Amino acid sequence: MRKSPRDRGMAPITHSFTEYEEGEKASIVIDPSVHGGQPHHRFQGLTGEVVGRQGRAFVLEVNVGKMKKRVIARPEHLKKCSK
Repeated sequence: MRKSPRDRGMAPITHSFTEYEEGEKASIVIDPSVHGGQPHHRFQGLTGEVVGRQGRAFVLEVNVGKMKKRVIARPEHLKKCSK
């Protein structure tokens, strides 16, 4: 995983302060410049529902095939979905 040349460098600090409510949809978009709280790369690009918090991270429930998986990711690696 790597960023495009124009996006290199530190991520904006506002990404760390983004809040998600329970039941809200969020996409997993891994930011390779932030190593902490990264979900496994197999979940890159998937969309799930926020079901709770765990410390600074959020817990998402994602459908993978027929299974529902719980993914723990920090807000730097999440992106709000439009309704």
